[in-house]
Amino acid sequence: MYRVSFSRVTLFPALLAPRHLIFTALEGALLDPRTGSIAEAEEALSELDRRRIPLVLVTSRTRDEIEPLRRKLGHGHPFITESGGGIFFPDGYFNLKIPGAERSGRYLCVAMGRPYEEVCAALDDIAGESGVGVAGFHHMGSREVAENMGLRPRDAELARSREFDEPFFFTSANEQAIASFVAAAKERGFDVRPGQTFWHFSSGCDAARAVRLVTKLFRDATRIKLRAVGIGPAAEDLPWLRAVDHAVLLGGPGTDSEDPDAIQHGNDTPNKTPGPTGWNASILNIIS
Repeated sequence: MYRVSFSRVTLFPALLAPRHLIFTALEGALLDPRTGSIAEAEEALSELDRRRIPLVLVTSRTRDEIEPLRRKLGHGHPFITESGGGIFFPDGYFNLKIPGAERSGRYLCVAMGRPYEEVCAALDDIAGESGVGVAGFHHMGSREVAENMGLRPRDAELARSREFDEPFFFTSANEQAIASFVAAAKERGFDVRPGQTFWHFSSGCDAARAVRLVTKLFRDATRIKLRAVGIGPAAEDLPWLRAVDHAVLLGGPGTDSEDPDAIQHGNDTPNKTPGPTGWNASILNIIS
């Protein structure tokens, strides 16, 4: 099994040399969209490790879902979960105080999103007020989640271990009722957005804001204006890709990497090759 060993950073002199800070999506970028393999990205991963360039994972997955991948990578850098719901920093990573960070297990966490319990309670309340039927992960067992998402039972358990964002679907509602539900949620400070399989309900989850905060922390800690690079398959990653200095839009199903309005500041590099092959080539090109 291939393993990249990212050195765990506890003292920032080790990070003084790099001029890049890499933010990456997982699905369709670092991970093969069909197999989940990182094999085609191993050359770039090794080079990032050799040069001690920080690699920050940005994902809609939960913390528990990405821990197996982080162990496989030997990843010791910060990561952003649940579409910007939380930012997690390995203990002792920065030699500075992280504003708003609280201990959460082995990490310091900056919670961008409201706590999961509050989110679930609000989902149920607003659904009742709007006269729609909803089924969220908190209504389902692991087996139901596995069946709905096409996951193995163990993976479904990890997907249900949520902290900020609640996936759900409507069990009974017409378009007018859904519109009423979305409007009521917005009025109470909650965001409702459709996904590929489920809708998502949250408050405060913002991947772009999380990326900007992490970038500022790195620059404050190193006192270097690190160049923030973001790489992803575009579609749902566009909001946070707009928050970096240089965005790489990977090709793939459902991706229009030639959209002239995709990245407003225009500092982007389309790469038609999807998945880890395109990721590998893009990263090597940028850091060389």
